[in-house]
Amino acid sequence: MKKAGLIGGAIGLVAAGAAVGLATERYAIGRIRSGIDPVAGEPFGKLKADRARIAVTEDGVPLYIEEVGPTDAELTVVFIHGYGLEMGEWHFQRRALAASGLRLVFYDQRSHGRSGRGPAAASTIEQLGRDLAVVLDELAGPVVLAGHSLGGMTIMALAEQRPELFGPTVVGVALLSTSAGMVSELKLTLPAALASLRRPFIPMVARGLTRGPALLERGRRAGTDIAWLLTRRYSFGTKDVSPALVGYVERMIAATPVDVIGEFLPVIMSHDKRAALPALQTVPTLVMVGGKDLLTPPAHSRAIATALPAARLVELPEAGHLALMEAPEATNTALVEFLDEVPR
Repeated sequence: MKKAGLIGGAIGLVAAGAAVGLATERYAIGRIRSGIDPVAGEPFGKLKADRARIAVTEDGVPLYIEEVGPTDAELTVVFIHGYGLEMGEWHFQRRALAASGLRLVFYDQRSHGRSGRGPAAASTIEQLGRDLAVVLDELAGPVVLAGHSLGGMTIMALAEQRPELFGPTVVGVALLSTSAGMVSELKLTLPAALASLRRPFIPMVARGLTRGPALLERGRRAGTDIAWLLTRRYSFGTKDVSPALVGYVERMIAATPVDVIGEFLPVIMSHDKRAALPALQTVPTLVMVGGKDLLTPPAHSRAIATALPAARLVELPEAGHLALMEAPEATNTALVEFLDEVPR
């Protein structure tokens, strides 16, 4: 009881301190957003597609797909987005590669973006791998898979389920800011007293998100300034990131229902696809991560690269979890160089 009381007191002090800090930062947010922003006019979420279609999964969930580039291109690149986001996170890569002559395929994962809602029991990384197989079944010719965060985990699930695809069909893989396992060991820079509680705390949070979504949605809308600060803290590596960019990411996250976030949270924390990595040894692989990534730190990407000795590891020192948006030029350069070397 004494230990519980001490922990409770510590949580109270941390919460009080956080409230003061957040109140101070909220006061400054208006000034931050009103400053000069070089990407304020960027058409986030408004890039036009050459084609749009629906693919239906094995359990009847419609996946929304957009394509850019010729259908008869010699190489197709399929982009798979991360947890709580949607295809729009690939904005800068889509814009940079639009005139490349490649066929670019983007889709919203189940229960995200404009795709249909899947049943809670099917909110698993294994199911996401099967969904990706459905997308691939409708494509012809060699394909490169590019996955960010949960998207990278989706690729690993596919590799575990369908290793025969890697080589003949999937001729290259790009894994951005992702992990093959041990996500549950992350401390997320929590104070020591709270970090020790993360294992029992995560399932409790997940249950809360799935059991009271309506109330939580109202609370989330009321706390947009706090959400903005948390998005900047955990998605990016520096406070100097564009406010418009932070706002766009925050809107994508806010558009993902809280119960969907709750459904996927425990499966991400228990994710372990290290046994699937040997299937990727048959294809060129690019592994990329931000040096200040708090959600899937560089050690996770280095572990993937160690398991894949032929893989190219690229670290962007000042970027965070959304390095593909925070450092688009460096990301695009590495991605273009990789695609140029992939066999057709």
